[in-house]
Amino acid sequence: MPADDERDQLRLELVRGFSANVPHNRALGMIIEDIRSQEAVFRLPYDAKLVGNPDTGVIHGGAITALLDGCSGAAVFAALDDLVPIATLDLRIDYLRPAEVGKEVVARATCYKMTRNVAFTRAVAYHDDPDDPIAHSVGTFMVSTKTGSSLK
Repeated sequence: MPADDERDQLRLELVRGFSANVPHNRALGMIIEDIRSQEAVFRLPYDAKLVGNPDTGVIHGGAITALLDGCSGAAVFAALDDLVPIATLDLRIDYLRPAEVGKEVVARATCYKMTRNVAFTRAVAYHDDPDDPIAHSVGTFMVSTKTGSSLK
């Protein structure tokens, strides 16, 4: 395996490890399905503790927001050449329909643009088909810089 491939694999494993250990993500039960360069896929299993309205049994929008935010942040980390601190600056979410009772929610995020200090993401939350979304988000993330670090 060439050195660049090994470095990329190590970086993605570090991103996976960091994302898996975010206390809020763990408390909600998020599972990391995949992390690749500039992309992440998370899964949120249905759990009664996440229900927002006991009359309907629908997962609370806040849990879906956290899922989209966490997945988008992982996509940013996966796009970085060097792991540096990031923070959500803005996350705009369009809720398109309620989640279905008893079904897990999947989020897929892409970091589509990286500048020196800001990363831009798109993400979608869905059950089985990303073309039938529950919610869509666009986000901006602050990217800290280290002396001598290079970003794409």
